[in-house]
Order: sequence, then C-alpha cells, then structure tokens
Amino acid sequence: MTDLAAVKAALKTQAVETPSWAYGNSGTRFKVFAQAGVPRSPWEKLQDAARVHEFTGVAPTVALHIPWDRVDDYAALAGYAGEHGVRLGAINSNTFQDDDYRLGSVCHPDPAVRRKAVGHLLECVDIMDATGSTDLKLWFADGTNYPGQDDVRARQDRLAEGLAEVYARLGEGQRMLLEYKFFEPAFYTTDVPDWGTAYAHCLKLGPRAKVVVDTGHHAPGTNIEFIVATLLREGRLGGFDFNSRFYADDDLMVGAADPFQLFRIMCEVVWGGGFTSEVAFMLDQCHNIEAKIPAIIRSVMNVQEASAKALSVDRPALAAAQASGDVLGAHGVLMDAYNTDVRPLLREVRQEMGVDPDPLAAYARSGWAEKVAAERVGGQPAGWGA
Repeated sequence: MTDLAAVKAALKTQAVETPSWAYGNSGTRFKVFAQAGVPRSPWEKLQDAARVHEFTGVAPTVALHIPWDRVDDYAALAGYAGEHGVRLGAINSNTFQDDDYRLGSVCHPDPAVRRKAVGHLLECVDIMDATGSTDLKLWFADGTNYPGQDDVRARQDRLAEGLAEVYARLGEGQRMLLEYKFFEPAFYTTDVPDWGTAYAHCLKLGPRAKVVVDTGHHAPGTNIEFIVATLLREGRLGGFDFNSRFYADDDLMVGAADPFQLFRIMCEVVWGGGFTSEVAFMLDQCHNIEAKIPAIIRSVMNVQEASAKALSVDRPALAAAQASGDVLGAHGVLMDAYNTDVRPLLREVRQEMGVDPDPLAAYARSGWAEKVAAERVGGQPAGWGA
C-alpha cells in the first residue's frame, strides 16, 4: 500500500521553475501574437511569476534568458524578485540570435566568432554571481545544413574547448547544464544532437556539468524515460525542460500531448532518487494562443499530478510482480497508479500549504489579468520577435 502521508510530504517539497520568456508574447515562425497585459520588462515578468507561485505554492524560482532579460543591475533584480516572494533561477544563454552566428557560435569555424560566443557565456556566469543563481543552462543552435559544409570532428573539438573555458569559470556551488536537440535549425548535423553527445562532453568537463532533458527534443517513439533512468544512474541528470510536442519542438504545455509519458518519466525520477536530489524541474514553453499565466499555472499542476501518480505507485507490489516475472501484474500496478485521480490529494496538499485548492479559479478571482491589461499600456511588450 502507498503511504499517502509520505506522498503528500514529498509533493510539498516539489519546486517547478518557470521561464521568464513564457510570460512574453510568442507565436510561430510566421507570426508573434500579442496579448494585453504582457510584461514589458524583466521586472514585470517577475510580477507575473510571483502570481504563479502565489497560486500554486511550488513555483519559487524564475529562469532568466540573456539578453532578453538584460538589466543594468542584476543584484537589484534579484532583490526585486525576493520582495515579490520568488528567486532568480537558471541563467539561459543566447548564441543563436546574432548575424555572426549564421554558421554557428562556439562551433563556428571563425575563432573571432567563437570568442564572441564564449564571451557571452562568461557574461552569463557573471550574472549568476550577481543574482545568486546556481545553474548556467546552455543550448546551442550550432550545426550544418549540407554534407561537407564543415569538419564535424573539428566542430566537436571547438565545442569542447569553449565548454571547458566556461566550466573553469564556474564558482563554488554553480553548475553547467547542457541541453541537446536532435534537429533544428541545423538539418544535416547538429553539434549537440542527443543525450549521448551531451553526456560525453559533461563527463570530460567534470561533476558539475550535467545534462538537461527537454521533453520536446526527441524523435517520435524515443523512450525518454530510459534516457532519464540512465542519466540518473550515472549522476548526470541536471534537470528537465518540461513541455509537450506532437511533431517536434512544439513547446506546448507539459502533459498536454501525452500525459502517460510524463507519468512514466516521473516514475523514473522518483525511483532513481531524482525527486529529492538537485534535479531541476523547469518549464520551457511558449504560450502562443492561450493566456500566459493560466497556462503556466496549468503546466505546474500537470507536473504535480504526474508526480503524485508516480509517488503513488505501490513499489512493493511492483517489485514482487517484477521478481516473479508477472508481466501483466507489474503493468497493472503501474496502471493502477496512473489511473488514480490524484486531484483530491493535491487539493489537500495545497490547503495544508496555505494555498487555494483550485489555483486556476483563485487566479481568475484575483483580477490580476484585468489589472495588468489596464496598467501595462504603451512601451514595448516582451517577446522574441518574428
């Protein structure tokens, strides 16, 4: 039998980091769709992130993206976050929105471009020092479109050299989290296309270099939970970028496309000790047609529900079925947990944490959406442009 008290205690310790960019305008490659009340600055993004934490109780940190969230005084921004009940989380770099990076950044054939890219990554570590952030999160759009365009092995050498310089700059308690993506925008070779490549680089760098698993960055049919289990076994799972995809890197709300997959992933996290370790649960989503804050609240709730189900698996019964070769029995134990309605349990957890049991309804009643729509008029809304 599952110890419900232990499940509730674990859920109360969970933290889901929200991304600053999810609060701004976004869209497709063809069009960015504007919404009323969207933040116009990192300061206003933190105001919105604070509402998510207020109504969920489990979203205490906000990831920044540089240069989208560049400010003159990062210590002041961190202080502002604290005043609003949240903290600054991972610092995400950007080496893909500059004309110099047309042929790559840290893997570019031109040493001057590589120097520029590494300089930006070092700047991000400086920002970590100022904000108290512990995680530097790296994703590279580097790759090639045509056979023969560049030397594939040389690009890996350049990547390793750049990562090593940045890793050496990390301060005590700081980590490097390396993300992978199997295609886009490069279509022939991608320089960090899979977890194996990311793991190999992290292994050479040292124990504070870990792999980020973006749940949308895999080919259809990929067993993501196996990747998670392997990285946990090796002590190299740094965190998740949670989202959903129907085709590729869709960046839809986590749990929207395949909630059973999210449950299976969370089972491996729980069983591998990742739920109580330094594995970071982060959202990486773009809310194009839905309201921003409710979508992020819903995403946090989806992670909570998958986690509650994973924590509710009858582990002794599962182990007994596995040991006896009872294939259907073992699968049945898993399905019993997945089919359990954990929403009443989560309502209890929220009430015990002093949070409204229905976060979405509480947000709707708060009037925040109407308030910011009326106040945030004029200026340049945040967004990544298209």
